[in-house]
Amino acid sequence: MDDEVQQPEYEVGTGMLCLFGRQLKLFRERAGLDRAKLGSLTGYSPSTIASFEQGRRISPPKFIDQVDEVLGAGGVLSASKEEVARAQYPAFFRDAAKLEAEAVELHVYANQAVPGILQTEEYARAVFINWRPLLHEDVVEQRVTARLARQEIFGRTQLPTISFVIEESVLRRPLGGWGVMRGQLEQILLHGQRRNVEIQVLPTERDEHAGLAGPFTLMEVKEGRRIAYVEAQQDSRLYTARKSVREIEEQYGLLRAQALTPRESLAFVEKLLGER
Repeated sequence: MDDEVQQPEYEVGTGMLCLFGRQLKLFRERAGLDRAKLGSLTGYSPSTIASFEQGRRISPPKFIDQVDEVLGAGGVLSASKEEVARAQYPAFFRDAAKLEAEAVELHVYANQAVPGILQTEEYARAVFINWRPLLHEDVVEQRVTARLARQEIFGRTQLPTISFVIEESVLRRPLGGWGVMRGQLEQILLHGQRRNVEIQVLPTERDEHAGLAGPFTLMEVKEGRRIAYVEAQQDSRLYTARKSVREIEEQYGLLRAQALTPRESLAFVEKLLGER
């Protein structure tokens, strides 16, 4: 049976973030500390502590463990660490983010923007600034931070197998300006040289195309389960039924055959850089 992601929103200033913030404030006041003193003990400014307490910023896991010990919370604050971390992602992406972090294989087809785990900080910020309806500045910064954190997948001890098929039009769209796009193309080249990563470009002038239904991600997790993630217009689905996943796997196989080879693709990206 196919599972559709339906989760409560944890936007900045609401839900889980506010609950954690209230707990943090209660433990701080119980310990007789003002924000400046707690900040000096944990290495954060009073304004940042205030943002954590008001649910306007995501508390990093390291800070949560640290402040739990400093305030003598007995593990109460640390117990919220996973849920607070989940709150950094929009609701429709939370389950997919957890699976992505555990994946042993990850395969992405992108036709709208550079895949998230390949994005530079400047490109990611341009993506979220262009989001409609407009996102609050705090939400933009929160999501940029979360997107960059996903790139830890490249530094895992056990390297996952990762591949991308990216539409040529994505690489020619100067989101954020050509200065930002140049840095993004350079980052794609760097990741494309990793031995566990293959990046392919799908030329616009192909007369056959297997991905007209839109972008998707295929994942295999440690237990050998294969999952497909499909996202559109702030909604998403995780497909776990073998028939549905196999259909999307077939699409991806065809897309890879229709795209330039990894070596040709990196040469194409270098050519784009030379044009600017």
